[in-house]
Amino acid sequence: MITKHLYETIREKYGKVASWAVWEPAPEGGKKPTSRMGPHIFNLEKNPSLLETLRNDIVMVGLSFADRDVLVDFANFHDLSPRAKDFKIRHAFWNTPYYGAYMTDVLKNLKKSNVQGVREHLKSHPDFAESQVTNFANELNDLQSEKPLLLVFGRYAYDLLDRWLDESHYSDLILLPHYSDYSHYGPMKKYRDEVWRRIFERTGAVNN
Repeated sequence: MITKHLYETIREKYGKVASWAVWEPAPEGGKKPTSRMGPHIFNLEKNPSLLETLRNDIVMVGLSFADRDVLVDFANFHDLSPRAKDFKIRHAFWNTPYYGAYMTDVLKNLKKSNVQGVREHLKSHPDFAESQVTNFANELNDLQSEKPLLLVFGRYAYDLLDRWLDESHYSDLILLPHYSDYSHYGPMKKYRDEVWRRIFERTGAVNN
């Protein structure tokens, strides 16, 4: 369980760049899958049981911010835009053992919405990746996370952590398909099945 003090500490330091894998339930019948994705669930006064759900032993990791501003705390991975695919993460982890995980990106304050843009930036700023992974390790420390399981969305984010993050900082590093990749994992059920196939192969955990 995350204490209120730790929750507020994380909000203050990382509220604009991180979040938690909790959402309101999706609408029934699969209609409007982007509905109820917003971050208002993180209001402790209205949702006092929230802290019982949050955890720091599982961390879900993306590559970088999309090309937009995050103005509300913990709004990352909770995009209400009809173009956003964050809802596929909700579908993949709803009512599973990993619901409530911490969520963040490897690269902070880099508003590149595609891998090519990130690659170009890292090519012209060769020290950026290593320094960002060092900051990521510090973020895990601030989270009071002792060797968490890291679930990483997409090959490029995985490769950065695999190269630069010392193994002492995590128990396992699992590559998951990226939720925005429609070419291979388009339908929500297909994406969920592939996510849990990969998790099961490494941990034996199942999605119920």
